[in-house]
Amino acid sequence: MNHAILEKNVILLAVCILITVAIGGLVQLIPLYTMEQTIEEVEGVRPYSPLELAGRNIYVREGCYLCHSQMIRPFRDEAERYGHYSLAAESMYDHPFQWGSKRTGPDLARVGGKYSDDWHVAHMINPRSVVPESIMPGYPFMAETELDFGSAAEHLRTLRIVGVPYTDEQIAEAANDLAAQANPDEGDVDALLQRYPKAVVGNFDGDASRVTELDAIIAYLQMLGTLVDFNEYQPEADFR
Repeated sequence: MNHAILEKNVILLAVCILITVAIGGLVQLIPLYTMEQTIEEVEGVRPYSPLELAGRNIYVREGCYLCHSQMIRPFRDEAERYGHYSLAAESMYDHPFQWGSKRTGPDLARVGGKYSDDWHVAHMINPRSVVPESIMPGYPFMAETELDFGSAAEHLRTLRIVGVPYTDEQIAEAANDLAAQANPDEGDVDALLQRYPKAVVGNFDGDASRVTELDAIIAYLQMLGTLVDFNEYQPEADFR
């Protein structure tokens, strides 16, 4: 058979593989250059608040994406279990994105608002106190570790370099916004919400005397999937 020629000639096989891969790559890439944008604009999507961003950094640091994906696929069973399938726009400010490829635990793309702050506190400290069958490790040290947010403004400024549209005002007020979100009694919450609509505000870990890593990661989890109002926005293809 003709394919025997390729199988017996390593150099010819390598050349044919390169040609095939090149054609496949061009078929996928060329259409992207003919589009004005590759991610649809979705009302409500915004950059992370400083506290949410700090929580996301902790989430990445602890490798949470290794067991929890943040990408609901456009299949009926996924939508029935987790909610509306994920939109590309929801990850447009993620550096890096947290889509993941494994679900030891449930997908977290729509976890925001699903559980109370107290539930998250208990779950992070001792997962089996609220989910007896859980194999997730506990993170009690987060409740005792004060959040270092001295570089909050610099972090926002750095992300602006790679395209996240933080304004000069957001950068200048980063530390104040972070403190206000974790302790609304001591900060300007109205200004925070004007800069970051739908930000969840509260004493997340129950201790208003300080801002901890637990405050940050709960603030991050509580906003996941809450920015887009799917009663108002309906993609062209809806698999629900």
